[in-house]
Amino acid sequence: MDKAFRAEGVFWRGNLHGHSNNSDGALHPEAVCKLYRDQGYDFISVTDHFREVYGYPVTDTRAYRDEDFTTILGAELHAPRTSRGEIWHILAVGLPLDFPPPDETEQGPELAQRASDAGAYVAIAHPHWYQLQIEDGEALQVANAVEVYNHTSQVNADRGDGLVFYDAMLSRGHQLHCIAVDDSHIKVDDTFGGWVMVKSEQNTPEAILAALKAGEFYSSQGPEIHQIAFEDDHVVIRCSPAETVMLLGPVSKNVRVHGRNLTSAKLAFKDFVNEWCRAVVVDKSGRRAWSNPHWFG
Repeated sequence: MDKAFRAEGVFWRGNLHGHSNNSDGALHPEAVCKLYRDQGYDFISVTDHFREVYGYPVTDTRAYRDEDFTTILGAELHAPRTSRGEIWHILAVGLPLDFPPPDETEQGPELAQRASDAGAYVAIAHPHWYQLQIEDGEALQVANAVEVYNHTSQVNADRGDGLVFYDAMLSRGHQLHCIAVDDSHIKVDDTFGGWVMVKSEQNTPEAILAALKAGEFYSSQGPEIHQIAFEDDHVVIRCSPAETVMLLGPVSKNVRVHGRNLTSAKLAFKDFVNEWCRAVVVDKSGRRAWSNPHWFG
């Protein structure tokens, strides 16, 4: 949880999930990159649907990098079949351009394994959107993260929140990060709703990807987390003005501070020892920021 705040470097803002007209998005990849760059983002990954109907694209965005903005190559991977009979949706950030398509026999967990072996950061995409089951999540043994917020799933289906699935996975011992993403297609207003803040000394694809894998980031819909530090028997959290700052853990375990324009909170962690906890900051508009979990012991 405090790992991102002990790491060297500065925070870089990025969207890890979005689409271009190389699959089912509205804009050319260059226009997608420009849209996010003009909004002040430091990096994005254009993750088009890796399906035969689109020619199995790993969208090449290298030409749209400059000294202030970078891109990480990736894709949204698909294979048969989840326990509910749906095709898999697996986010893979950091794929090589020549990542081979799946064959007719490859299942979702095998495809995720191959993406991880190729160097990708693998995330379980929008679990609430297609009612992914816990047994499906457990089958993706190489997953690094769960999308706890997917903006387009919220805009289009009121199923953007993946936190119930995420906490269930944590409580089963899976040490997963949490990410917030847009999953933008730019056919409706589905941009700039969720992002990651990655701590790194450099804004390069290699450095950002390494920091993601190390868990040196937090995710947000708006609030900023400036510091999370363990001090004696408390966690001290410093943030942009908030209404609630909390720690959450297994089952109903939680501690919190409510107030107006809170910029710091001191929360005892004794209820979480030998288990896990994660921090959440909520602003007056109800927007949230989420830390990655801290595992005790």
